[in-house]
Amino acid sequence: METLRGERASGEAEISADPSWRGLYRAGGVSAVLFVVLTVVSIVLAFLTPQPQSSGGSLMLPDGVATLQYIALHRSVFILDQILFVGPVVLTMVVFLALYVALKHLSQSSAAIGALVGIVGVVLSLVPFSIVGGLVSLSDHYVAATSVAQRASLATAAESLIAQNNSVSAGGILFAVGVLFLSLAMVKGVFQKGIAYLGIVTGVIGIMCEALRPVLGSIYSLYLILLIWFIAVGWTLYRLGAGRSHARMAKQLQAQGAP
Repeated sequence: METLRGERASGEAEISADPSWRGLYRAGGVSAVLFVVLTVVSIVLAFLTPQPQSSGGSLMLPDGVATLQYIALHRSVFILDQILFVGPVVLTMVVFLALYVALKHLSQSSAAIGALVGIVGVVLSLVPFSIVGGLVSLSDHYVAATSVAQRASLATAAESLIAQNNSVSAGGILFAVGVLFLSLAMVKGVFQKGIAYLGIVTGVIGIMCEALRPVLGSIYSLYLILLIWFIAVGWTLYRLGAGRSHARMAKQLQAQGAP
């Protein structure tokens, strides 16, 4: 009997996250939920506010002139849109770090690769902030320009920045790779397998969507599955941090046949 109890305790310890990091788990859980909420707000705001169109009136990507004119008329809205769209991704660095700590005892390689690659992807994804600043500055100069030649030159510079922003994002691809590797580690325990499998699917979809972003159009919205994964991960991390679910989750995973 004592042997069975010892084996059970050992199994629970093996698949449970280290409780000494509860503060980080809570921070990761809150950060994940905030990331989702702010991302949804940015999407809603994009639908509710006017968006730049090309000078020909089409729904294609805006050209330099239309973008500079749009920023001049909607400066605050443009800046707020971009901050809400790009800024929340910073919160995911806390999530990736918390996931590494929660999963490293199960698969240190996958957890380390996932967290590191994901955080690097976040850093690279912040590049659009500099592009936003450049477009705002070009818009100011465009309004102040006194000749057609000056405005044409500024519009060309804006189109160059827009092309950079719309090109394939190495940061976005690395972010999705990080989600994939962390989800592979989740299969072995701590998180429910449904969350792990959802993350694997999300990572694969994310890699494909980011790699093909310039040609996907509205199909890119499939990647919104990422928000569902972050909600599930955030909830689980917060429960781990609250200290109410270590033993319970371990028993559930054992009953499901987790190693």
